[in-house]
Amino acid sequence: MLPVLAAALLCGTAEARKKTIKSEPGQFDYYALALSWSPQYCAGSGNRDPDQCAVGRQLGFVLHGLWPQFEKGYPQDCSNEPLPHAVRVKYQGIFASPKLIGHEWSKHGTCSGLPAQDYMALSARLKDGLAIPAPYRKPAQPVRVTAAQFKEEFRKANPALADNGVVPFCTGAGRFLREVHACYDKDGHSRSCAVEQTKRAEKSCGQGSFLVQSVR
Repeated sequence: MLPVLAAALLCGTAEARKKTIKSEPGQFDYYALALSWSPQYCAGSGNRDPDQCAVGRQLGFVLHGLWPQFEKGYPQDCSNEPLPHAVRVKYQGIFASPKLIGHEWSKHGTCSGLPAQDYMALSARLKDGLAIPAPYRKPAQPVRVTAAQFKEEFRKANPALADNGVVPFCTGAGRFLREVHACYDKDGHSRSCAVEQTKRAEKSCGQGSFLVQSVR
């Protein structure tokens, strides 16, 4: 299996020990915009992915996907609708690795109830609309931060964020930042992340602080 897809699946398994629920397209409560911290991905098995991890790429937060969520659990693989070639070509660049677009559409996009064009356009708009705080744009050195500090920095950079509208997820027994989720309603407006999602985030970052790896 291609490394980026393997990592996406492993990430989904580890993260998603929450319950998956069979659902019809469009039946969900909110979106989680998942942005992976590329240096952490590339420090592991991702280092075999030249699209994302080649020396000199210097990527920070990159789009993992836009995921329909329930307040408890999430839907996946809601239809067999294929991703049109024209949409693939137009939007594959919003991902660090263009191979990821097909996986994200099949697993998550089909549950949005949107045409592929609209789903990818929304993914791009929300990704581009979330301002990354200065310390996390291209840090030359690792940054140590608490979860509360991390969330507050995102709130200051994005005044329209709802309370608890961004939550960090960690790896390595809570020692390293892996991903951040920003939560939105179906119309793309910021909202608080679900209680279940917040609890999972807090559990994953269970140390007093975590390290944000430097770019490379």
